[in-house]
Amino acid sequence: MSHEHSEDEHSHEHRAGHSHAPKDFNRAFAVGVLLNSALVVGQVIFGLIAHSLALVADAGHNFADVLGLALAWWASRLATSKPTEKHTYGFRGFSILAAVANAVLLLVSMGAVGWEAIIRLENPPEVHGEIVIWIAAAGIIVNGLSAWLFFAGRKSDLNVRGAFLHLASDAGISLGVVVAGVAILLTGKLWIDPVASLLIVATILYSTWGLLKSSINLSLQAVPEHIDRNAVEAFLRGLPGISEVHDLHIWPMSTNETALTAHLVKSDGNIDDGMLSTVSKTLREKFRIEHSTIQLERGDRSHPCSLAPDDVV
Repeated sequence: MSHEHSEDEHSHEHRAGHSHAPKDFNRAFAVGVLLNSALVVGQVIFGLIAHSLALVADAGHNFADVLGLALAWWASRLATSKPTEKHTYGFRGFSILAAVANAVLLLVSMGAVGWEAIIRLENPPEVHGEIVIWIAAAGIIVNGLSAWLFFAGRKSDLNVRGAFLHLASDAGISLGVVVAGVAILLTGKLWIDPVASLLIVATILYSTWGLLKSSINLSLQAVPEHIDRNAVEAFLRGLPGISEVHDLHIWPMSTNETALTAHLVKSDGNIDDGMLSTVSKTLREKFRIEHSTIQLERGDRSHPCSLAPDDVV
């Protein structure tokens, strides 16, 4: 049994697997946090003045976005931290914890807003439609501009892409609030505001549930959604001279980096560093697995690998 792995080679492959955001990545986060913080303050103040729960609901969502952007910003900085003796992967995993925290926070805040909306359905207060329209319109501008700041990096970093999609959807939600304000002005029906709140809450809960599910799966070291484990195993089994693949593990180091370990049985016992280099490169380019460790074995039946059975970790 032999373990073939070159530290120099691995370091090169790992760095090449990183995707870098635009040069103003940190600035985009800073501006996004600042703009959305100002929007939250404005929505709360004018939402209370206008007695609009729809505005307050959107403010709660945007406040969660501010925390989410701040956590994502911090996590992106920690992701570049160097490994230590205790944290051998550095602090890349913090991005997964941040995703779980954001999802839980958003679910709790939207649950509170949804409960208040149900209560207000019985006796809806007077709502100033003009204020609702103008503040929600500001939300469209702020979220649209914030999303645009992340547009250039949406393909090079999954965290940036998530921020872009989330802010873009927020702009759409603010558009829904504008529609509710116009409907109140045209019809005078006060129940439109709490109903709009419930629709906003339902939309956010739907997307947040997916975020919570995905982030929990990542925290449990599940195979990332963008990777087909069977396809990876088939690729490894198809390598020249490989008769068996076992102890295959694929897990996330962060929300945008993936690691793999596997034992490959090469009965002829020939050590081929070139093959290992090719495997690492293909795993990175085809499957987006940046950090791979491959162990080669001769398949000696008198000394079988203790990790060969599928039910053994």
